[in-house]
Amino acid sequence: MRGDELADLNVFLAVAEESSFTRAASRLGTSQSALSHTIRRLEARLGVRLLTRTTRKVAPTEAGERLLRTLRPAFGDIEAELLSLGELREKPAGTIRITSSQHAARTILWPACAPLLRRYPEIKVEITVDHSLTDIVSERYDAGVRLGEQVARDMVAVRIGPDCSMAVVGSPAYFAENSPPRSPQDLVRHRCINLRMASSGGLYAWELEKDGRELKVRVEGQVTFNRGELGLEAAAEGFGLMCTIEELAQPYLADGRLVRVLEEWCPPFPGYHLYYPSRRQPSAAFTLLVEALRYKG
Repeated sequence: MRGDELADLNVFLAVAEESSFTRAASRLGTSQSALSHTIRRLEARLGVRLLTRTTRKVAPTEAGERLLRTLRPAFGDIEAELLSLGELREKPAGTIRITSSQHAARTILWPACAPLLRRYPEIKVEITVDHSLTDIVSERYDAGVRLGEQVARDMVAVRIGPDCSMAVVGSPAYFAENSPPRSPQDLVRHRCINLRMASSGGLYAWELEKDGRELKVRVEGQVTFNRGELGLEAAAEGFGLMCTIEELAQPYLADGRLVRVLEEWCPPFPGYHLYYPSRRQPSAAFTLLVEALRYKG
């Protein structure tokens, strides 16, 4: 394959991933007209249409999707290999892109990254807080941080934090007017604070378990948030019960603004893990980061 043909395929990959000639041009540092010319030339050479264009969006055709499935891992391998070759020099260097939830980024990821960056000034880290289950391959991240139960099976998963548990909490003022629930079934008689999931758009079903019996409880209430921190504030103000990660609720429990209930229905589960594709060729910088994050408890 000639160099110009490889370059044309890289242009197609950028436009397809960005779903926009404007964003792809910015990513590649060129003009929209140059990209349009390249795509037309590639389509003419292959004899098939690769992209459909509207005034609002660019999307791959069936042929484009097929080519995209081949190009993504191939270009990923090339990029990883070039990076690993660059890491043969004396000092670890390069940019590591990671997607993470806010809680994990604040309590685990950044505390591990900060001393590493001071020690190796040529390493750069880009942390994106995103509560949805991001596809790190298609979004071109090097790794992601999520709870162990959310990590796909085809990923390498490295434990970076202790086990977690959920906590069902409410304010003393709320319990002054409402008897605390003694079982998950009692929740139907309580006002509860819902959480809108970023990944699916649906409402979080409270995941409770006791003696191997697992329940997913749908709750009702006046308030729904897409961030747990706001839900905790509403719970502290007496708007109902909230189900959240125990560590997030701990400051409220410590100062008495919230009280925990149904604790026997909230057993530990796998905590935060760093995950990345199994086919990824880790650079020296990435290997250092993994070791800095690895849980040693």
